[in-house]
Amino acid sequence: MIYDVAIVGAGAAGLMTAIRAAQGGLRVLLLEGQQKPGAKILMSGGNRCNVTNRSVSEKDFNSEKIIYVRHILKSFGNTDTIKFFKDLGVELIPEFTGKYFPSTNSGKTILNALLNKVESEGVTLLCDYKVKALASHINGFQVKGDQFHFEAKNIVLTTGGLSYPSTGSDGMGYRLAQSFGHSMVETVPALTPLTTDDKDLKSLSGITLEAQLTLLVDGKKHFSCRGSFLFTHFGYSGPAALNISRHWTKAQGPKQIIANFIVDHDEASLQKYLSELQQKSARRSLMNVLTELMPQRLADIIFRKTRIDSSMTMNQLSRESRQILIKRCVQYPLDVTGVLGFSKAEVTAGGIDLAEINPKTLESRLVSGLFFAGEILDVDGRIGGYNFQWAWASGNAVAQALIKKQRSQYEQKDHQNG
Repeated sequence: MIYDVAIVGAGAAGLMTAIRAAQGGLRVLLLEGQQKPGAKILMSGGNRCNVTNRSVSEKDFNSEKIIYVRHILKSFGNTDTIKFFKDLGVELIPEFTGKYFPSTNSGKTILNALLNKVESEGVTLLCDYKVKALASHINGFQVKGDQFHFEAKNIVLTTGGLSYPSTGSDGMGYRLAQSFGHSMVETVPALTPLTTDDKDLKSLSGITLEAQLTLLVDGKKHFSCRGSFLFTHFGYSGPAALNISRHWTKAQGPKQIIANFIVDHDEASLQKYLSELQQKSARRSLMNVLTELMPQRLADIIFRKTRIDSSMTMNQLSRESRQILIKRCVQYPLDVTGVLGFSKAEVTAGGIDLAEINPKTLESRLVSGLFFAGEILDVDGRIGGYNFQWAWASGNAVAQALIKKQRSQYEQKDHQNG
């Protein structure tokens, strides 16, 4: 059989592409190199699978061609995702953060619904079929592995990036694309924890608080984000640390991350607050004041770093010491030595260069019939369901382009046949 399309990689993007293409009447082959499909669907969001978000736009993503992201998201937005899963029998429930999870709070619900639909639409899904090479052929393409080869009119690469290589994201998709002449935007880990050598901060392992992180490059503000921040035995995690990680890794030149541990204040407002407090509650201890604003163990570290006696009362605090204390609270220079890398990264930053891709169809500009969807492309979102939304939207865009292409070919044949 010559398939209308062979999709390489049965993750979120691959499953969506397969379902939508099959719904359009195409003969679909879906190949997965692992023994089971959808590993990241099962492990994401604490095994709950954060499917999408209440608010999604290109501003939630990073790419050297961000306008491409806008086009694809407009063609299949978060409301389309919610309806798609509702039609599969899955109810998505929003949390106060805007994240949508299945009502069962289990990624298995999402994966099972997708796999059931793949089966009912007649998609040929083959697992443990590791694609090693692609070649142009008179009928389109040959898809080759160690002990198999298939023919297909079109190819879609949905192999993911390099994040969590244990799930099968080993970069093979990049190599397949490069074999056809495609270029790469440098890949680095994204949404991955940060590491430190600061023993004092490591001792705070387990403490979580809201924080604002700002990346300075050459002393200038490069990126800033706010969110939950977790101290760990190796460094820092939580949404704020994960969101800034790709920017830290990609930044060139001298760089520093500054943390505001009292997010309701900046330097000026905290100055005003403490000045007023100094007048109203002159005999309150500094430790008593600071522990109303942050966890006590963190306050202990700040007093130790600033060498300010925490037992002093407010009226004993000099103007100079007050300024030093304020700066440490809202502009704390975090010691960062690096990131944990791809083994703990939720997504890959960088990938196939979008300049070589049609922005509406995600078809290669270099090779007709070669398409891309999902993480393999130079698109990565912040934490909160955005990367899954990109997978659903890009997979749908490719499927619609394939369906349109097939119809156009049939119409041409009909016209030729009179």
